[in-house]
Amino acid sequence: MSKIKIFALGGQNEIGKNMYVVEVDSKIFVFEAGLKFADDKLLGVDYIIPNYDYLIENKNRIVGIFITHGHDEQMGAICDILVDIPDIKIYAGKFTLEIIKQDLEESGIKKANLIEVTAYKNINFKDVSIFPIQVSHALPDSYLYVLKTKDGSIVFSGNYLFDPSMMGPYSMDVGKLAYVGKQGVLCLMNESLYSEKNGYTSPNHQANFIIRNTLNSTDGRIFFNIFENQIYRIQELFDEVSKTDRNVVIMGKSLENIILKGIDLKYINFDSNRIKSISHVNDENIIVIISNEREKPYSSLKRILRNSDKFVTLKESDTVVMLSPLYEGTEITATKVFNKIAKVGANLITLPKNILSLHASREDIMLMIKLMQPKYYFPVIGEYRHQVENANLARKLNINEENIILNLNGEVATFIDGKLVSNDEKVKVDDILIDGKTVGDIGDLVLKDRDMLSDSGIVIVNANIDKEKRTIINKPTVLTKGFIYVKENIDLIKESENIVTQVINENVKENYIDYNKLKSDIRDKLGKYFYKETESKPMIIVIVQEI
Repeated sequence: MSKIKIFALGGQNEIGKNMYVVEVDSKIFVFEAGLKFADDKLLGVDYIIPNYDYLIENKNRIVGIFITHGHDEQMGAICDILVDIPDIKIYAGKFTLEIIKQDLEESGIKKANLIEVTAYKNINFKDVSIFPIQVSHALPDSYLYVLKTKDGSIVFSGNYLFDPSMMGPYSMDVGKLAYVGKQGVLCLMNESLYSEKNGYTSPNHQANFIIRNTLNSTDGRIFFNIFENQIYRIQELFDEVSKTDRNVVIMGKSLENIILKGIDLKYINFDSNRIKSISHVNDENIIVIISNEREKPYSSLKRILRNSDKFVTLKESDTVVMLSPLYEGTEITATKVFNKIAKVGANLITLPKNILSLHASREDIMLMIKLMQPKYYFPVIGEYRHQVENANLARKLNINEENIILNLNGEVATFIDGKLVSNDEKVKVDDILIDGKTVGDIGDLVLKDRDMLSDSGIVIVNANIDKEKRTIINKPTVLTKGFIYVKENIDLIKESENIVTQVINENVKENYIDYNKLKSDIRDKLGKYFYKETESKPMIIVIVQEI
């Protein structure tokens, strides 16, 4: 019999940053290695990934990282992890591997241990194995993973929905799911994101009728903004564009490469001759597909709106279609983007609220539970309220209260000989903030400084002191950036220079100057003066030199 541990390094009580660990005796299986978009409060931070110190410390026991599909929330941290664990094995479906390869190339990583997963083909690791089952989601070759152990299977659902109309690389074999359930499932780790939404997700994930109406009723350029790698939605768009005489421009090399690769591999059905170069972006009646960069939601569209894109400027005659539903945490950013589009005068079309992404709603979740018939149930992926509602669905299906695991990141569920045992074990978890190519050193103090700079600007004080005479050389200077308009506040600058002079004279002793105290006093008195006069608290940097 086995000792099994299950815990999350990321993905619980949050949207994105998914990373789940299942330990079977000495073997470690990792499911997902995702990122999370940074919100507007994390100034300058591009994205967030889970702290993976646990993986580094136990790298010799890791069998591999198993990726369900090619969205950043599932695989966006792979390049960062490979820097520290270059030999770790990455398992994923064929199309997901194409996306991962592109990310590796863009990150300058030339070598990685990538292993292609095939649906319904067992991957053996001596006394345990992984059985991939294809599920319906927004990308082709999306998988649910069945980890077979001596005590029963651990099933990690990934993201999915039940839709019989989704065929080929999007189809789901419900019979295979039922078969796994009959063989005995020890624990089902089932997604929670849409657990509060009634009914099945299908057919509310379909947007083809909105695309069709837009194409038929709109003249001029149409920009379709879509979250990257939403291949099912892109196929819906291409299906409707194929019925018109419009051509397509894809903005962004990454998105263009993925779409062309999808067409080449027969995952996307579209005439590639109708995809034109960026030089056609200003053609009349052109379709422009724009996507988000990894770092920020709506980043490509925001670049166009602030007129900093070298190829295109949004015009009053244009139409912008937001072809992806709003994700939680992006509402403020989206509202700002919508306002800027309105100021341009362009037509804006957003998806109705009843149009959903391809995640499991309540009936989908309950159907998965019925098929799997798990002994233990572990809600994963989503905010805590989503996990709680997911647990409520399990209770409705008569899963015992004591067999439902509502754990947060780092909280370990331990099974010995197929039984859940009580323990308070926790694994260290944290966020790693990625700022450009800088990993992990963007802490609270840095963010606080950035917040202060964005809110009230900066004041730089410079003073020179004669080393021998202990007197001020010339008058101290006070420079500001982003704080006040200097030409209209000459008196405030002069008074601040007087304050600096006074503080220096008070701190200069005949034989000794405590420069730390001097700088602290200058910051304190200037700070109080600026707040009194302006009700602002700029960052104050003091430079005092002995000459």
